[in-house]
Amino acid sequence: MALGARRTTGWKATVAVAMSNYIEAGSIIAIAVSLTNWQDRFGVSDTAVGLLAALSANAFGAAVGAALGGPLCDRLGRKFIYTYDLVLYMVGVLLATFAVSYSMLLVAFVLTGIAVGAGVPASWTYIAEEAPADQRARRVGTAQLAWSLGPVVGFALAVALGGLGLLGNRLIFAHLFVVAAVTWWVRQGLPESAIWKDDRAATAAGSRPGGLRGLFSRRANLTALLFLFGVYAFWNTVAGQAGIFMPRVYEAAGVQSATEQNLLQVLVWACTCLATVLGFMRYGDRVSRRLLYALGAVLGIAAWALLVFADGTLPTLLGYALLWGLGAGIGAQAFYSVWTSELFATPNRASAQGVLFFAARCAVGVLSYWFPSLLRQQGVPFVGTLMIALLVVAAVVGTVFAPRTQGRSLQQIERERYGEVVDLPADGAGATTDSARR
Repeated sequence: MALGARRTTGWKATVAVAMSNYIEAGSIIAIAVSLTNWQDRFGVSDTAVGLLAALSANAFGAAVGAALGGPLCDRLGRKFIYTYDLVLYMVGVLLATFAVSYSMLLVAFVLTGIAVGAGVPASWTYIAEEAPADQRARRVGTAQLAWSLGPVVGFALAVALGGLGLLGNRLIFAHLFVVAAVTWWVRQGLPESAIWKDDRAATAAGSRPGGLRGLFSRRANLTALLFLFGVYAFWNTVAGQAGIFMPRVYEAAGVQSATEQNLLQVLVWACTCLATVLGFMRYGDRVSRRLLYALGAVLGIAAWALLVFADGTLPTLLGYALLWGLGAGIGAQAFYSVWTSELFATPNRASAQGVLFFAARCAVGVLSYWFPSLLRQQGVPFVGTLMIALLVVAAVVGTVFAPRTQGRSLQQIERERYGEVVDLPADGAGATTDSARR
């Protein structure tokens, strides 16, 4: 097969697998724009709304899915997860589309959360393993782009369908079912990760400990887990609240119109898409990742500082939207998705992502349960200050401890971190170089 054909196939696989991120983000936004209508329809309290958010794709639901999906992805293959996770997802969004009770809606949110929790770590793992060493940030950035497009489309649909009330919210969930069905169909023809297949040959021979046991048996893995938790869990706790509760924050700041709230969110995510393409995907393999990460972190902190220390006028909110959107495009999630694939060996790569995703989404879930009440009782300055504190921690950890993995193959990184190439058979049988796989 010609080199050009190989790369075309690689990009097709990258885009198809990256759609897990569109579906995840789309689910969160579908919940965000519909919470008020669901609350009015079923007559439930703010605490009940917080429970919906906490058990959804934004938090505990995704955490459980990641805890289950990560180890299964290492044991049964990347293709196993991205073949079957969307079946569960489609059941969940159908239940949400036709929900007639609070309990039915809660089950729907839990199922979709479990499905995306299993699918997102698998997608980041697969894309990184199939990417050329000098294009890893660019390829993994495709998942970040898909994750950003989900809110753009979701909030735009909320604006277009706003006059339909709860029916419009149901149609947004229905569109996610269609996207998931098409994505599932496209994925059926994708190959398994070549690196994972090589590793399974070694694992079957008993030469490599895989999964959670292997993950926690090496000191290098434990330090990487702590580093990535500091980067992702603290940043994602903020992003999780912004993703699902930001319309309520805008309302508390004085923007009463649901259409204006959703348009502000379209601006946020359009800026994220722009920064992902022109920032992370273009420069993530070419310039200092430490500096790029620091820039994104500073923009995110500045965005929330505007909400806390400036007045709640439209220029302030527009400034927040621009700064937070641009910062997110080159921020913690983009780098986390690359680093979490680079810092762990193939037998443990998806398990590590499952553990980290589980921990991060649990943190989101804990705050999500209380966030609506805190916002109502304490106001924007209080919750905004809390968000700034979390962002500062993520900024310091990521900037100070950023690894030097740029431009290296996964095998080179493993040799530097473990003193051996963990993902190849011990006798070299079936081994393929990183370049030969392209």
